[in-house]
Amino acid sequence: MKRKNLFTLLILIITAVTLTGCSDVSVGKRANQADNWSRLKKRGYVTIGVDDTFVPMGFRQKNGKLVGYDIDLAKAVFKLYGLKVSFQTIDWSMNTTELKNGTIDLIWNGFTKTPARKAKVAFSKTYLYSEQVLVSLRKNKIKTYTDMTNKTLGAQTGSSGYNDIMAQPKVLKNRIKDHDPVLYDSFTNAFIDLNAGRIQGLLIDSSYSDYYIARQKDPNNFISVKGAFPKDAFGVGMRKSDHTLQRKINAGLDKLAKNGTLAKINRKWFGNNANSPLLPNN
Repeated sequence: MKRKNLFTLLILIITAVTLTGCSDVSVGKRANQADNWSRLKKRGYVTIGVDDTFVPMGFRQKNGKLVGYDIDLAKAVFKLYGLKVSFQTIDWSMNTTELKNGTIDLIWNGFTKTPARKAKVAFSKTYLYSEQVLVSLRKNKIKTYTDMTNKTLGAQTGSSGYNDIMAQPKVLKNRIKDHDPVLYDSFTNAFIDLNAGRIQGLLIDSSYSDYYIARQKDPNNFISVKGAFPKDAFGVGMRKSDHTLQRKINAGLDKLAKNGTLAKINRKWFGNNANSPLLPNN
């Protein structure tokens, strides 16, 4: 009798797991085929996927609070439409997969526009420019990309920097040790290895490196080499079916640019160094 009950329980568990998996697939499929604005408005919030170690775009303070440039900007945009924002930490290398599965509604965290990403997602208009820089300790004497010959380079998995390395191998890939960078799940871990001497260079977004280096005990210990790769254009990534959401975000960004909110957020996180195409004199 006990064996029969146990067998019945096992069947119920398997059925429940199967139905849950089917439900998740169904939700993702519907989301990818629909214009989801009405659903989001009815629900009252949007879910945004972030890498919560990417300073200053989105990161955790010591108390665990999520803060950053993109956090402030996303909240400001959706406040215009009476929507709240739920931020969900994701594996950054899986960002487009999470979007496709319906786990998140948007990717908004220093998300660079690239041809490969444009094939998978729709983008908002560009709201900020950044660039990839090669960061090293000054004592390593890395002054040009050529100086990385036979040295170990770090990059973040799934980052635009890693994509640049692979797409333009003559710049760094063919020079560095083993002809491949050491990959990290976050730039926080990459900087730990840079400071410890386990890597000699780190290809990283300048918005992160500038913020990180400026807050070190001795910023002069670091050097940044710029200019080898094209500028990064940051945009909000969304499903290609979300035409209304795309229009709403673009209109919201324009309104924040006109009413001074965007400039205020820029000054808060970048001082006078923000490069936004939505603002005059940028």
